[in-house]
Amino acid sequence: MADLPPMTSVKRWLVTTNHKDVGILYIATAIFFLLLGGAMALIFRVQMWEPGGVGILSGNEFNQAVTTHGLLMVFWFLSPIASGFANYLVPLQIGAKDLAFPRMNALSYWFYLFSGVMVVISFFQQGTFAGGWTMYAPLNVPTYTPAMEATTGGNAVILGLMLFVISITIGTVNFLVTIHRSRAEGLGLWNMPMFTWSWLLTVWMMLFAFAALLAALLLLTADRVLLTQYFATDQGSGLLWAHLFWFFGHPEVYIVFFPALGIMFETFQTFTGRRLVGRKWVIIAMVLVAVQSFLVWMHHMFLTTINLEIKTLMMATTIGISLPFDLMVFALIYTMVKGRVRFTTPFLFSLGALVLFILGGITGVFLGAVVLDYEFRGTYWVVAHFHYVMVSGVTALVAGLYYWWPKITGKMYSETLGKLNFAVYFIGFNMLYFPMFLAWETPRRVFHFAEGALIYHRIATVGAFILGASFLIMILTFAKSWISGPDAPDNPWEFSRTAEWAIPSPPPLENWDGRPSYASGRLEFVENSPAATDGGVAHGQGNTAEATIEHEEEHADHASIWPFGIGVGTFVFFLGLSGLTPYIIDFAEGTPNPPEGMTGIAAEPNIMYPILTLVGIGIMGVTLYKFGMENFEVPEMNIAERWPFGGVGNTKFGVWVFLASDVVVFGAVIGAYVFMRIHMGWHEWTTVPFASWPGLLNTYVLLTSSFTVILALVMAERKNKKGLLGAMTATLLLGLTFMGVKAYEYSVKFAEGEYWWYGLEYSIYYVTTGLHALHVILGLFIAVFMIYRIISVDAYLEDHRPVEFFGLYWHFVDIVWVLLFPLFYLM
Repeated sequence: MADLPPMTSVKRWLVTTNHKDVGILYIATAIFFLLLGGAMALIFRVQMWEPGGVGILSGNEFNQAVTTHGLLMVFWFLSPIASGFANYLVPLQIGAKDLAFPRMNALSYWFYLFSGVMVVISFFQQGTFAGGWTMYAPLNVPTYTPAMEATTGGNAVILGLMLFVISITIGTVNFLVTIHRSRAEGLGLWNMPMFTWSWLLTVWMMLFAFAALLAALLLLTADRVLLTQYFATDQGSGLLWAHLFWFFGHPEVYIVFFPALGIMFETFQTFTGRRLVGRKWVIIAMVLVAVQSFLVWMHHMFLTTINLEIKTLMMATTIGISLPFDLMVFALIYTMVKGRVRFTTPFLFSLGALVLFILGGITGVFLGAVVLDYEFRGTYWVVAHFHYVMVSGVTALVAGLYYWWPKITGKMYSETLGKLNFAVYFIGFNMLYFPMFLAWETPRRVFHFAEGALIYHRIATVGAFILGASFLIMILTFAKSWISGPDAPDNPWEFSRTAEWAIPSPPPLENWDGRPSYASGRLEFVENSPAATDGGVAHGQGNTAEATIEHEEEHADHASIWPFGIGVGTFVFFLGLSGLTPYIIDFAEGTPNPPEGMTGIAAEPNIMYPILTLVGIGIMGVTLYKFGMENFEVPEMNIAERWPFGGVGNTKFGVWVFLASDVVVFGAVIGAYVFMRIHMGWHEWTTVPFASWPGLLNTYVLLTSSFTVILALVMAERKNKKGLLGAMTATLLLGLTFMGVKAYEYSVKFAEGEYWWYGLEYSIYYVTTGLHALHVILGLFIAVFMIYRIISVDAYLEDHRPVEFFGLYWHFVDIVWVLLFPLFYLM
């Protein structure tokens, strides 16, 4: 399925893999979740019209509305709409025809959509998650949640968030490979457009930050579905969750704001007619922020038992991270001062974002001081500061919508309506959030407050409705433009600088007729021609451009139904998992160590959820097989800037990037083991494994399997089918041997009545080794598929690279086991 149906066809949007279509899907879906999250905010703001609440919501319903609002806005709106802009624009700005892996790009969107659908469905599963968007332990497990009937709905939200993180990881790998290896000839990293620069740093932060969140969600899911004890006890669980969550949570602030900052840079340059002042210093400042963002997470934990010396260090790093932002703010101000400003709608929203962010940043410095944080933490001061930072980012994202609307749609909008939209938005924003600074003594996430704060909360509620009305005006403006707006020129902005404005509005499917090149120092389009080869490699200027094919660039495919199919199967599987909660089991008397507070709790099991789980597995199996067998052409660019990754192919680089995120996942899970072991004072770990010999045997087995994978690669390079088949089969058998030994080890523990809920140390043992076993199982499925292709179509003899890529993954799994063996069996 290579050809795309017309854009008026529903089928087009189900099968498309084109980056512009996927970008539009992201933007439209994110706006839907914006409206849904905004509706939640309006509901709970009405509840706060009176100091004790007006009675439209119960306490638990209020908690559900507040939690869902936070989750939808932070996860399902802010990052995805930025991803929509990036999908549409980054390939255009760097001179690529698409992202490196178009089908994976489509898959990331479908995972995103279905993850949000799971959150919506959770309301109909007896209640959604109500523990706050930060999901603090122990309130994130049903043991400590008043509404036990909401277990299934809460599970759906956690699993939906996990699916969202998987979507983010897929998209992150795709963008990193594309930006680093598919830039037009002559376009070095320093010369990339500022929006692309901001997105590059965003996805690097995403790669590691969301991996930490995925690890935390895996542990939380194990607690909720398998009854493990990570967060269901008072044994340091709250501190563990805070470390894992905020290692993600603080970089997330910059993950959200960096794309908005990139839009501000682009619009300031365009509407002042001046290049950004101090451009290289701004890039360096952004790099510093991206790195420092992972070194300040504990300032969210000043009220915990962390010692004062570490708190002081975190206070210093928090103040320090504000300094690069000072440079960026002054760069924008000087760019505006030295240019000729045109107050268009995009510029007004960008300027408004800058003003709001300055106020949000200044109030955030208060929270960076340990002493002041003791006073402000958990109050509406935090709520106001948080929204002045995060929603100032929304302000810039709205600027991006107006700025690129003519390029995406080919239509111009009404400047009058646009400026009215900005005026209503800016007034509503400040009426909603500024009074929260004045009502700062109000505890956050409750609807009971002092009478003296009544006027501030009523102003805020009125402001919420005005802000909501501004988004309706925005939608009206765009709808009017779409229906009856004048056609947009290719470049409606006089001083725009980036490559997307050099092609028609909207852009054609293939983006470029010729090949974009910056080799002369300016953007030019040259004819595609056979690459001059030297041993199969053509070289451009210096050693930064290369071509790896000997003919004109091949036609790329743009349509595949299988990403959608995989999304459906995964959605059904996760929805089934949400109802497989053991909390409906009646633990009989005498059951060894049932989970605390769970004895005697029983409910009628729902057979629908096990059926959904099995159906989901079936759909995933079929669609993944079809995905793997599909002949989908994605030719690499003949000539491209690939420094500093010119020596590796796209897929190999993608595997390395994915494994880097997996390192963080395992690092977080192993870190949880180390943290809890130190916290609990466990000097010996002899109570869990019954003997060390299974671990030692499995170490030898996996090390041997690494050797057979290397042997398989050698056989593939020699085009020896029998040798390749034998080596891959040996790897498969060794992997099955590993799983057999692990199953025996588990069975001995089960026979002694020692399950994963037996105690915290058993939870850690089973989850950590179980996560590794899951990676082994995934590797075995890949090995079976590869063996099938070797037998059926003589695969990998002409192109041995897939064997090498599988080997990279398998060696990583082996290395992880080499780390786990001494931790659990020898120490």
